[in-house]
Amino acid sequence: LAQMVEIERIDLVCEVNNTDHHTLQNSVDRLIVRRGQPFTITLHLRPGTHFQNGDNINFIAQTGPIPSVEAQTKAKFSLSRFISRSSWSATAETSDSTVSLTVCSHPNAPIGVYKLMLDQGEGIGLGEFVLLFNPWCKQDSVYLASEAEREEYVLSQDGLIYRGIPKHITVLPWTFGQFEPGILDICLQILDESPNYISDAALDCSERRNPVYVTRVLGAMINSLGDKGVLVGNWSDDHEDGVKPTVWKDSCSILQQWSNDGCRAVRYGQCWVFAAVACTVSRALGIPCRVVTNYGSARDSNGDLVMERFYNEFDENIANDSIWNFHVWVENWMTRPDLALGYEGWQASDPTPQHRSEGVLCCGPAPVRAIKEGELTFKYDVPFMYAEVNADVVELVKMGGSTTEVGKSNSTKAVGRDEREDITHNYKYPEGSQEERRVYEKVNHHNKLAQAGEEPGFHIKIKVTPDMQIGSDFDVYAELKNNTMVTKSCRVMFYGQAVSYNGKLGETCGLGGKVTLRLEYAEYSKAINQDRMIKLVALLIDAETRDFYRAKKTIILDGPEIIVNILGVPKVGQNLVADLALQNPLPEPLENCVFTIHGANLTDGKPITHEVGTVGPKEFVTAKVQFTPKLPGQRKILIDFASDKLHNVETYENLVIYE
Repeated sequence: LAQMVEIERIDLVCEVNNTDHHTLQNSVDRLIVRRGQPFTITLHLRPGTHFQNGDNINFIAQTGPIPSVEAQTKAKFSLSRFISRSSWSATAETSDSTVSLTVCSHPNAPIGVYKLMLDQGEGIGLGEFVLLFNPWCKQDSVYLASEAEREEYVLSQDGLIYRGIPKHITVLPWTFGQFEPGILDICLQILDESPNYISDAALDCSERRNPVYVTRVLGAMINSLGDKGVLVGNWSDDHEDGVKPTVWKDSCSILQQWSNDGCRAVRYGQCWVFAAVACTVSRALGIPCRVVTNYGSARDSNGDLVMERFYNEFDENIANDSIWNFHVWVENWMTRPDLALGYEGWQASDPTPQHRSEGVLCCGPAPVRAIKEGELTFKYDVPFMYAEVNADVVELVKMGGSTTEVGKSNSTKAVGRDEREDITHNYKYPEGSQEERRVYEKVNHHNKLAQAGEEPGFHIKIKVTPDMQIGSDFDVYAELKNNTMVTKSCRVMFYGQAVSYNGKLGETCGLGGKVTLRLEYAEYSKAINQDRMIKLVALLIDAETRDFYRAKKTIILDGPEIIVNILGVPKVGQNLVADLALQNPLPEPLENCVFTIHGANLTDGKPITHEVGTVGPKEFVTAKVQFTPKLPGQRKILIDFASDKLHNVETYENLVIYE
């Protein structure tokens, strides 16, 4: 018979446990632990009560609204002599009237908020704890062996997101902020607002033991289409009723707004914002995650893996398949017991709403290796991800396919360094290699590699100068080559057109029939948007045969540089000052100028803004912004400048904060 135990008070020893479980950055006053790893709490017993190992004392740990042993959302276990690594278990050490109770969860238990109870006929509550995935535990399906990788992909609260084009890759510093106050609760709230939970909470809570399932739910919930998801996508130029996607610099503001606003979707996001928020939520729940950029991403709307592009003479693309200048998604690290061996590791998921998977707008997780090997039947959404990095581009101006425009320079932040790591080789075999074509044949592609005929006798190429800063006027050149034996008379059309990152064209900002095209600020300033991209197209038309040849190039105009000095002693609780300066590169004034700084554990969970008004042409603007570090360690402070005519100017500084 179980004896009655009377408890006076309970100490969850949060600081010690959370330190052991790598969750101390979350909180010191709430117990947050990881699967398959023991934690110890202290029970202070009433005088005259005692218990010891071997006594018939039973516990219950349960999660979700309908806990059940069959669904693994409820565990019953008794005191044992040893901690088990393969089931829920508990041991006790007694001295006088205190008991140190050590509890260890099953390494495959569902994540979520748990109640721990002493089972004495009626349950006596011992306390609540949050259980997360555990990349430090070998038995956990998200186990990651390298400590440096766990630091980067689970614990790091800031990172770098790559944008731009392969020849001009730009860096956006981002604060993920997964341990900022309140963020973990919002991440759990996202799971509770999903259609899966609303339609069958018992099953949904049980499935939360599986990171493949959780990643899939997040993929659907980060975008707002079809559910109460976090973000609305907007690729137009009209953001009147919300925030322009390029204004966001951190995930916490978005998650807090969603939660505070009764789970109304936040307006607006584009691909890197969806991916950054997905990365925050994944890391918060304990799934290793990284943000990946793919340049020249194909979106294959009819699923035949050929991107058909129909052109009229100017570059208006009239087909529905689009090639984005870049596209950003996430990779999560986990095993895939549902697939053949060898497909564990990084899984690609795309939270940007563009593809219906099993009826829901989400995409992935797709094993990166399956994408590389062209295993289109593997779950989930491998064909779509494969097309994003591989689909042959068929231009119906001149026939013959080429994949080099799609899936270039796949980039993510390197582990422990502020440098770009190229991971294209994880997604595809080298362009033109036998393996690449073998994979391509495997996916039934009948595009003929060999182009009919020899190299055409005419060549046209676009050349640019290295210094193309916004605000300046500059020349770009079309270089013509006639390799035929005869003199040709031909017409050249050369123009620049504003373009945004997802390949959508704006207004024309320069047109010429000559071989030099002058791009003047007075003209292009009316056309370009905050991406500062201009697409150059040169057409060479043979007057006699009417054949034409085209060359194209996307250029990005350089923005000005923010000069940063951090003043003060970098210690916890001591005020620091970010001393900032920037020169207006434009020949006209900037209005409504604002500097914003933010950083995890540096700016109290939200950005600090500093308005500086109007800055004249070519003038310097300066600001001093104060902030107070809250926790020690390696930190990034992110600095952003915005105004009416110039936005998306950002930089960052690394700081080491001491106790």
